[in-house]
Amino acid sequence: MSAKVWLVGAGPGDPELLTLKAVKALNRADIVMIDDLVNPAVLEHCPNARVVPVGKRGGCRSTPQAFIHRLMLRYARQGKCVVRLKGGDPCIFGRGSEEVDWLSAHGIEVEMVNGITAGLAGATQCGIPLTLRGVARGVTLVTAHTQDDSTLNWAALAQGGTTLVVYMGVAKLAQIRESLLAGGMRADMPVALIENASLPQQRECRSSLHAMQQDALDFQLKSPAVLVIGEVASARQPQVMAASA
Repeated sequence: MSAKVWLVGAGPGDPELLTLKAVKALNRADIVMIDDLVNPAVLEHCPNARVVPVGKRGGCRSTPQAFIHRLMLRYARQGKCVVRLKGGDPCIFGRGSEEVDWLSAHGIEVEMVNGITAGLAGATQCGIPLTLRGVARGVTLVTAHTQDDSTLNWAALAQGGTTLVVYMGVAKLAQIRESLLAGGMRADMPVALIENASLPQQRECRSSLHAMQQDALDFQLKSPAVLVIGEVASARQPQVMAASA
């Protein structure tokens, strides 16, 4: 395990959604560098590891990325088994590829362990299929928050014909609404607002593109939350409960 870092996706919050490979990596860990949105319950799989918080959340004081890079490098060069534990999946708005490139450039072996992303888990818990034959041929994952404050091509997204899953969009609901309407998406397009995906405190609000900003205010929607925009957001499929162990 010398000079190696594992970039591990902890999933959306429910600790039972961890992959077996993630559990194995945590079992081996000497150091676990954990993000804010990771459920602390997953740490039961690494009882002997040193846990180092390196949180990064929009609108909050965050650990600088350059510091995280240097810390991973330092521990790896000490021969430690380092797990960088991220909410969701490391490569879906998790900066995983940046960390792989940086560590690899410094001679550190990196292994990626995928995790279930919040958009998928939250939709499933609400009975929403992100793709549906004859209704939605695909799904597009986007973030409303960008490092350089650049804007997405909302007009193209409005005309894309896929289910649109928006991460980090709570603070930009007005902009998302106006941009999609201006791009030609119809005002009554179904929308699901999903807070705390996969956790016991998950909440959902069903709305429409036109009404979602006001409905979110009335619902007191808070981060972390995802938006599911598209015809499938009106679906209410029977939810299949996992059997208890």
